[in-house]
Amino acid sequence: MYRALALWALRAGIDLDDLHRLEQLARAARIEFPAGGSSILLNGEDVTSAIREAQVSEAASKVAAAPGVRRRLSSAVMEGRDIGTVVFPEAQVKIYLDADPEIRASRRAGELGAAVDKVAREMAERDQRDRTRTEAPLTQAPDAEYLDTSRLSPEQVEEAILKLVRDRTSNGKEHHKSG
Repeated sequence: MYRALALWALRAGIDLDDLHRLEQLARAARIEFPAGGSSILLNGEDVTSAIREAQVSEAASKVAAAPGVRRRLSSAVMEGRDIGTVVFPEAQVKIYLDADPEIRASRRAGELGAAVDKVAREMAERDQRDRTRTEAPLTQAPDAEYLDTSRLSPEQVEEAILKLVRDRTSNGKEHHKSG
């Protein structure tokens, strides 16, 4: 992530000692790691090779030293079937989103403009494949909060997620449970 941000700063001609501008850049950056590969996207552009250049490596160490950049890039929201169990098992907040299979299929069919029965069949096959695969099977992490979204609107899901995040953190500060 620091390399991607460093690349953008270099391309934009930003002084690497300008902590305020670097933080602004970190807030605006959209850094993605597409599933199933090792590529890195910066604002939709594949920068996998570009971030390995010597100039970017050198700039990345300066960018990573900026406190505002570190704060911004240390918090991330990621989704995926093995994010909480394999990719980031130590994540501070994990939420296992679920819904009734028929409702999931109906929602997805609406997004795709496809037939619900076809989507339901494909989803069931994917779920079965993912639950039974040897490498990183689909399972709820033991410390993940379970959230059934079957009867919730998107706004209610967002509200529930934010509540879970607030319960585990204090506005971004680590929350210590008293024992």
